[in-house]
Amino acid sequence: MKQSFAIGAIVVAVLVVWLASAALYTVSEVQQAIVVRLGRPIAVETEPGVKVKLPFVDDVIFYDARLMTVELPLEETILGDQKRIQEQVYAGFRITDPLQFYLSVRTMAQAQIQLIQLIGSSVRRELGQVPLGALLSHDRDRISDNIRADVAEKTKSLGIEISEIRFHRADLLIETSQAIYDRMKSERLREAKELRAQGSEWAQEIQAKADRERTVLLSQAQRQASIIRGEADAEANNLLAAAYSEDPAFYEFYRSLQSYQRTLADSNPMLVLSPDARFLRTFEAGPPAPK
Repeated sequence: MKQSFAIGAIVVAVLVVWLASAALYTVSEVQQAIVVRLGRPIAVETEPGVKVKLPFVDDVIFYDARLMTVELPLEETILGDQKRIQEQVYAGFRITDPLQFYLSVRTMAQAQIQLIQLIGSSVRRELGQVPLGALLSHDRDRISDNIRADVAEKTKSLGIEISEIRFHRADLLIETSQAIYDRMKSERLREAKELRAQGSEWAQEIQAKADRERTVLLSQAQRQASIIRGEADAEANNLLAAAYSEDPAFYEFYRSLQSYQRTLADSNPMLVLSPDARFLRTFEAGPPAPK
């Protein structure tokens, strides 16, 4: 009898534990739950703790309450200036209305599919209105904010809040990059030719100006030299005339010696002169007597 009672107590205890495990569930700090009874949601639990449900009738679906991310695949997009780029974006989101989320998409996989479609459509529409330069400037943040606002408005009905959308990468296609590089190279070569031509023109102007200034300076220097030379010759003639007037006989003797030097030096001339020639007078008379 006692053994049967003990076995019955154990069975009852096991049943109680089993019923308790089927009727109780736990919501953690990073979770939110929806209680579904026969396919119809009847309660939303967002506070952490131990909760009670109707065993074998109610099902509990848990959703993550933390910030989650979804990364879109690499796509090719045509910009507003008809340039093609490969861009990849990611978005941060969280479930703010579990009941609306359950009614709209039910599962996280389905939610990610819809988010990828909505974000991809908004990205293509926004990038189709901007040039390439906008993605390389401070306008990139404005473009990201416009995409986030557009997607956030569309995901309100899904019970999802979009916190941010950012570009993970935005690269030009290889052929586009090469075309832009070739165009930049030709543009730089054209600018280099223009600068060289301008520099050559400036060099010719500077050279012409320098030549003109050189000609003016040389002309002024030659004029000044001619003036100085004329004044020096005049002063030399005055000194010579003064010296000649001091001692004409010595001056005549000195000039005769200069004539002999120019005529007879460094050569063997043959002169035929009469004995009474004026040229030989100094040889005969000798130097004048001093006064």
